[in-house]
Amino acid sequence: METESEPYVRLATLRQLHQVMADMNTARSLADTLQTVADGVVNGLGYELACVNLVRPDGDLVVAAFAGNPAAEALITGRVGSRESWERRLSMGENWGDLVFIPHTEGWVLDDDDVPQWYTDGPAPRFEDEWHPSDRLFAPMFTPGVQGGSCGELIGVLSVDRPRNGRRPGAWGREALQMYAFQAAIAISNARLRANMQRALVRLEREQQALRASEESFRQAFEYAPSGMAIAEMGGDQHGRILRTNDALCRLLGRPASAMRRYSFSDLVHPEDIGTLLRTSAEGGRAELRLGRRDGTYVWVSLRNSVVADAADGPRFLLTHVEDIEDRKRRELQLAHRASHDSLTGLPNSAELRARLSSRLCQRPAHPGALESLDAAYGHPAFDAHGHGFDFRPAVESFDAYDHHVHTVAPESDHDDGTKGLAVLFCDLDGFKSINDRFGHNAGDAVLIEVARRLTRQVRDGDTVARLGGDEFVILADGLGRADAADLAVRLRNEIIQPIRAEGRAVRVGASFGIGWAHCGMTADEVLKSADERMYVEKRSRPKQHRRAG
Repeated sequence: METESEPYVRLATLRQLHQVMADMNTARSLADTLQTVADGVVNGLGYELACVNLVRPDGDLVVAAFAGNPAAEALITGRVGSRESWERRLSMGENWGDLVFIPHTEGWVLDDDDVPQWYTDGPAPRFEDEWHPSDRLFAPMFTPGVQGGSCGELIGVLSVDRPRNGRRPGAWGREALQMYAFQAAIAISNARLRANMQRALVRLEREQQALRASEESFRQAFEYAPSGMAIAEMGGDQHGRILRTNDALCRLLGRPASAMRRYSFSDLVHPEDIGTLLRTSAEGGRAELRLGRRDGTYVWVSLRNSVVADAADGPRFLLTHVEDIEDRKRRELQLAHRASHDSLTGLPNSAELRARLSSRLCQRPAHPGALESLDAAYGHPAFDAHGHGFDFRPAVESFDAYDHHVHTVAPESDHDDGTKGLAVLFCDLDGFKSINDRFGHNAGDAVLIEVARRLTRQVRDGDTVARLGGDEFVILADGLGRADAADLAVRLRNEIIQPIRAEGRAVRVGASFGIGWAHCGMTADEVLKSADERMYVEKRSRPKQHRRAG
């Protein structure tokens, strides 16, 4: 009830409000701020009980702080009231500005809802503005920055009870509570902001520590990896330029780290492997190729690429793992050589000869545009029994491949007409069996090895000398006319009939040659059979005593 001394009371109250607001804004944590808000209601506004109900992320309100009654504090602190029940409370009763007052005559309907509350009993009011124990007064707290606060986001509700003067607050008391709730909302928002910042700083520091640890782990793994590692630029004008290498890669290539930074892998790769490098995908790409050492030699390596980013949106780099596979590659090449070459003479064997010959030949169709050719190429008639057509795209593609093939042709007649073709010289040694029978297989092997050497010495670099088996050899010589092939056969025969040292003695063998010609439309076996038959014709045409010179 207002009296003449009220101005002095207001001044004292303002002093108390100033102090409690200062305490709110200097609290160290969110929990301390909430408790200071509750204590300030009791100490600065003249209420015996105060409760701070804070909105949780899920929308419900939890009792976060209580002041004025330890028993009630222990009973309801931490308990949760649903947002629905709170909205019901804030929508009923009397509106005192932003405050909500629910008199005891209406509040009995709230006794059984889920909002945490305490009960006090007392007699009925004796006069109109006397406070009843069941009266309820709420001060909603809204996010700051909105004029009047009532349109902001609800962050909590102050519940107050039992004014010390026993009366309902007057106009000034209501305004003081409303102003206090507004300042409390600011203090709570600032405390939340500080708490979030502190958590963010702690999280950032942990992330930085983890990043530093990760970078150190990567550095050690990079530097001390047993195999080569390199980091190169990705994208831009300097794409592929090596930025950093580890010791293992420098040792592998015999180049210092300072020199490696002047190169990209395309500068170091063997010229024959540049296509392999360019076909290698940057992300997750793998390739086996040769890299150049400082001494001019090359080493076989396996490259494996992966992309790393300096930051979430920062520059990207290419991390390349380089593994030395020289020993494995040498073994693979040796195995491949053994599979395709004769173990005694080192010449290509029968399988390799047929592969090289087949690579030059195509099965030439008689009439590529005719329907019969499509039938043959596709493997069934152009139409089925019901008159339905088949898809001839595979056949057409085969004709396209045929059209782009450089055909192998043969001279048309026995006379040299100027046509150059792929000559196939079939060589069979004369008198070789007698050497084996008289001097043993070691002598025979020595003869075969020497014959192979002499044949290889007499042909061009691009020609093929192969051992077909036993004492039979085949020479593939491209770009020869009939006269050229005959001259080559003579030279080879004259070279072979020279004496050969075998097992400490000089022996001699002769040679019979048959010249066949390869052309598209033939198989490799057909070409070899043709040359073989011509060789036997040539062998039978010479007297036996002239087949071997001595």
